[in-house]
Amino acid sequence: MAQQNSLVEYGSRRVIITITAVFCALLEIIDTTIVNVALPTMRGSLGATLSEVSWVITAYAIANVIIVPMTSWLSQQFGRRNYFAASVVIFTIASFLCGNSTSITELIIFRFIQGLGGGALLVTSQTIIVETYPPEKRAMGQAIYVIGVIVGPTLGPPLGGYIVDHFSWPYIFYINIPVGIIATLLTLQFIRSPKYAEKRSVSEVDWLGIFLLMVAVGSLQYILEKGQEDDWFSSKLIITLTVTTILALYCFIWREMVYKYPIVELKVLRNGNLRMGVILSFIQGFVLFGSTFIVPLYTQGTLGWDAFQSGMLMIPSTLMVAFMMPIIGQLIQRGVSQKYLIATGMVIFFLYSLMTYKIMTPQTSADDFFWPLMVRGVGLGLLSVPISTMALSTLKGIEIGQGAAFSGMMRQLGGSFGVALISTYLTRDIISHRGDLVTHLNIYDPAVQNHVQGIAAGMQAKGMPPDVALKSAYQMMDGSVSLQATILSYMDIFLYVGVLFLVCVPVVLVFAKTSKSKMSLADAGH
Repeated sequence: MAQQNSLVEYGSRRVIITITAVFCALLEIIDTTIVNVALPTMRGSLGATLSEVSWVITAYAIANVIIVPMTSWLSQQFGRRNYFAASVVIFTIASFLCGNSTSITELIIFRFIQGLGGGALLVTSQTIIVETYPPEKRAMGQAIYVIGVIVGPTLGPPLGGYIVDHFSWPYIFYINIPVGIIATLLTLQFIRSPKYAEKRSVSEVDWLGIFLLMVAVGSLQYILEKGQEDDWFSSKLIITLTVTTILALYCFIWREMVYKYPIVELKVLRNGNLRMGVILSFIQGFVLFGSTFIVPLYTQGTLGWDAFQSGMLMIPSTLMVAFMMPIIGQLIQRGVSQKYLIATGMVIFFLYSLMTYKIMTPQTSADDFFWPLMVRGVGLGLLSVPISTMALSTLKGIEIGQGAAFSGMMRQLGGSFGVALISTYLTRDIISHRGDLVTHLNIYDPAVQNHVQGIAAGMQAKGMPPDVALKSAYQMMDGSVSLQATILSYMDIFLYVGVLFLVCVPVVLVFAKTSKSKMSLADAGH
């Protein structure tokens, strides 16, 4: 433990390192969502199709998920400080190049490079914070880190909306540059590298493992990003990539188990806490990115809000998460079992889903969303810190970076699965509900006819010709049916997500184990 303790920092050095790591994690996560609201502007500015401009998001996500599992190995090869600083530099330069792109092809290429730099920021930030704090204070360190992880997806849309409305889309990339420069200087000055392993010669590097990993996770991420757009398995490309993912993943696991110097150390998954933490990280990603995706989708697509309004709606919930962090940290310090906190968080998330299910109407207001989203904030707080702390609580030395990489990759994939499943289900469920509603709507029914005639009469009173008024009345009724079908589908999603969490509660209580270590409340105050 002496070697590991040499990385523990105190006083102002720990504060500076923590702020640097959190800001870098925040930069990376904001960039996964800030672009979404600028896509229509980019499309018009660069003359791109909808399919082409969506690659601005897909390229970044694929690069992220490829690099995350390799971060521990890359840190060993180049030294953590050097690799972290290089990642910030790559991310910052790529941000500048993205803003200066003159074609959609350039923008996609630079976004991929930005994703390669950004993917390392999230996982390496977590590892740095864990090792900067002594074991008894790690829950507090994780609490501070989680604030960045939770705040990022929430801040992205309103920040992006504000920048696009008041400036122009390149500035959503340019704002990364000053933060990136400061983060690079602080990293080189304050962050230290552990000496866990020897560098490998070029001949010893697991090049085949790197290739198989890139093929497996890159193909999987493409399937999740583009599956719904390509109608899943009716597309030959999706079928081919699914087979490729399975074969490449199988070969990768085999390779890592037999090769002397694996690119990803799978043996670390023998740790029971990490195994459970990885599974829960996947669920957390599903929830965090899924719920951050679906609420703005509902408010913008169904209620007609703009991106800035939708983003601001989520801010109180995010503040609630930040408020919960020190409370959760103190509960863990006092020895409250992490699995009980996680189970409580899942029950609260069920309540949030149920509350949201009940407020879904065409007239739902921001006030209606306030308390359900505050409950969501409490639930996320109870899930995030205990999951992160439990996953890494019994790891030492080099295992911490490896465990953080697994957790980070699974959280990322969980988010991709969440968005893919929700968007697919939504599309198909709307069609199903619409079919059911239409079968109960007989246009020859006197009540229906009276309703249509009443709408048409109102339009005629405003000067519309009778035939046009009647046609418009039927169109309005059709639109009303579509709106009702959409709302019913959103209600279904919230209900099913809530039930999913309820089902997970006994699994967590039975299989999760809690680290025995407590933290001193006095120490946590440093």
